Amino acid sequence: MKSIYIFSGLGADERVFKKLDFSGYEITFIRWIAPNKNETIAHYARRLTEQIKSNRPILIGLSFGGMMATEVAKLIDVEKIIIIASAKTYQEIPFYYRLAGLLKLHRLVPAAVLKTPNIFSNWLFGTDNSEDKAILASIMVDTDPKFLVWAIDKIVNWKNETIHKNLVHIHGTADKILPFYFVKSDIIVNGGGHLMTLNKAEELTQKIRGLI
Repeated sequence: MKSIYIFSGLGADERVFKKLDFSGYEITFIRWIAPNKNETIAHYARRLTEQIKSNRPILIGLSFGGMMATEVAKLIDVEKIIIIASAKTYQEIPFYYRLAGLLKLHRLVPAAVLKTPNIFSNWLFGTDNSEDKAILASIMVDTDPKFLVWAIDKIVNWKNETIHKNLVHIHGTADKILPFYFVKSDIIVNGGGHLMTLNKAEELTQKIRGLI
């Protein structure tokens, strides 16, 4: 049985994957751990590898989880990486995020604001029904503010240029957080937003199972 390790999005957990069908596979959800003060993304990735017990696993990462899966794959031998609504290299991070990182503008936004569910966050993440909105709201409320601040800093300052030879990138055309025109995806989900694991679950399940 193939071992699959799943990296959820920024501050999220397995709730964002609840509608995907991974039956028949050994699934482990990587748990976000508290970052150390001034910890680099590379060092954090090394600490996450302690949760991986299988040889040559398949890594699946959503959003920030895709970036972390990419960093982990630099440290261990993996069969394949599947990133969803994410970025392979820093060039796929929108220039306005990188500019904000350069000017340190992201530090001006209080974590409390980013943790507050509202109409804008639903629009941004593409959650358009009551169930998905409730899942997003619960994730936002539960997110550790210190982890949130640390992770946003790592996203806007990411320097990765390495593309893993066995990486497959799935991206939606309606992603508002990491817009489609900034990335070069291998597989396109028409109308897929940033949380298409929820509202495009059936189509996404078929695409993922076809890859593993």
